[in-house]
Amino acid sequence: MGELKNCPSCGNLFVHALRAVCPECHRVEEERFQKVYTHVRKSKHRQSTILEVTEATGVSEEDIFRYIREGRLNLAHLPNFSYPCEGCGEPIRELRLCRACSGRISSGLEEEAKQKQWEARQIKDTRATYRARE
Repeated sequence: MGELKNCPSCGNLFVHALRAVCPECHRVEEERFQKVYTHVRKSKHRQSTILEVTEATGVSEEDIFRYIREGRLNLAHLPNFSYPCEGCGEPIRELRLCRACSGRISSGLEEEAKQKQWEARQIKDTRATYRARE
């Protein structure tokens, strides 16, 4: 069963079950998506950039980026489409982060794991106590 929430788009009260927005906002959102989808399906518009599609349809770049991230628009047939990396904003065509940001995060995680191993060894070494015979 859903819970009552205010729609983040319009502020109206609705039962939050499957969607994050109210039915009216969802309908409007679907209409915007269909505008973009029908526009880029035409072969003459497949070479368009996101800016050109935004101007032609009136749908914001942020909405188009969201459609791509949600997997609703496939970039395989749209060679001039890209969206910003969530780390640095560089244009990318897949995943959520560019290679540089991904590498930076990976190296940071590796460094943290090494630090934890070193700290664990230090704790283990301080526990070993040697006593001389009396």
